[in-house]
Amino acid sequence: MASGLILGIESSCDETSAAVVRDGRQVLSNVVSSQLIHADYGGVVPELASREHLRAIVPVVREAMQRAGVAYPDLDAIAVTEGPGLAGALLVGITFAKALAFGADKPLIAVNHLEGHIHAVLMQAETNFSDASPLLALVVSGGHTHLYLAEKEAVWRYRNVGKTLDDAAGEAFDKVAKLLGLPYPGGPWMDALTAHGIADPELFPFTQIKQKATGRTAPKLAREKDGERFDFSFSGIKTAVRRYVESHAMKEAIDARVEALRTSGLDKTKPGEATVAKVLEHFDVETLNLIASFQSAVVKNLVRQTFAAAEEFGALGVLVSGGVAANRLLRERMSALAGASNLPIAFPTVALSTDNAAMIAAAAWPKLLARDFALDTLEATPQLRLG
Repeated sequence: MASGLILGIESSCDETSAAVVRDGRQVLSNVVSSQLIHADYGGVVPELASREHLRAIVPVVREAMQRAGVAYPDLDAIAVTEGPGLAGALLVGITFAKALAFGADKPLIAVNHLEGHIHAVLMQAETNFSDASPLLALVVSGGHTHLYLAEKEAVWRYRNVGKTLDDAAGEAFDKVAKLLGLPYPGGPWMDALTAHGIADPELFPFTQIKQKATGRTAPKLAREKDGERFDFSFSGIKTAVRRYVESHAMKEAIDARVEALRTSGLDKTKPGEATVAKVLEHFDVETLNLIASFQSAVVKNLVRQTFAAAEEFGALGVLVSGGVAANRLLRERMSALAGASNLPIAFPTVALSTDNAAMIAAAAWPKLLARDFALDTLEATPQLRLG
């Protein structure tokens, strides 16, 4: 390739992003515009997401090109997320990318968003896994919880060996966070507040929460291995929290907390040393313990199924990616078990854990080498699968 430069565009959900990456590894720029408007609704509103993408796509792409110090003639290709994701949001990115490719006379490469998350790890760690195949990849975010067996041929090939049977892990985090009155998005806040709950979440195991709330023994958190499937389930844990809140008359205190955070403006903040200290003033010990126990249960589920699958398929390494990959407890427990098992493991940087265009450009690099280009008829595929 003349330059090895790919412009990536990502717009699958509520992040508008553009990035320029050289040779699938060297990130020259990675601009991400987050849509804070959804905080008012406690979740992503598809119609609003599409409108925000329309407002942001031009300045975001322009800034990515300027930061990288390149012009359109310097590019080898333009890559864009084709799915999965929100239909309207995907359409904004695809339409803009097709117009750019046509105007600049560059090939267009369609990228699966899930493969992009895997390449967010590979682009930084591939030298450590250059001869390792197969790898076991966990993609865990607000919209996805999947396990893939990844094998490298001319390009990477994937086989899905596990998925969530209900809520994605990140979705469960956000829903429970909203239920307990945390700021949006709730996943990072639960991670930040867990440290202020009980020192050892195992002393307050989630199965006991389930028993207190329903009077019944808690079901297993995930389906046992069925053939070669290693699936996840998180709706039961989420329901256990809701029932605990109801049976322990916590609703009034939660409503007061939500109003206090809204009045102080903390409901639209991100975790930081100062903001965490202020938010903590509105939480009691019981709620903090509940948060810590919930996170511990979700992480235990993810770790157990991932390493069971890695053992079953003889994986030579583990990749963990997606927004939840930034969770500190998940990284800690995954790394500890990988070390004990003498199994290489890799995570993306925190910046590359959430949706971004650098991972899309990185995933497009093998496709560029294989001249696997998109047709002019490329459309958004909201339910696109990988493998």
